Amino acid sequence: MAKVRIPAPLRKLTGDQRVVQASGATLVDLVDNLDQRFPGIKARLVDGDGRVHSFVNIFVDDQDVRFLQGLATPLGEEAEVAII
Repeated sequence: MAKVRIPAPLRKLTGDQRVVQASGATLVDLVDNLDQRFPGIKARLVDGDGRVHSFVNIFVDDQDVRFLQGLATPLGEEAEVAII
């Protein structure tokens, strides 16, 4: 499972948890998994067209997903995801 760092503005959705575990083969799978557990978080991260909101930055293993494959970025078992 990936370790996901949650920013302060989204912690009300995660019960004030700073770090949560989530699963998914790709970033979009992980976001869907997070939304199942923490309803409403996906809408705060992804727009209606299925793209990361312009005001949200997501890093996988310290790399900005905008320079990888976006939400299609594959995740390893020990991936670290930071939402900023």
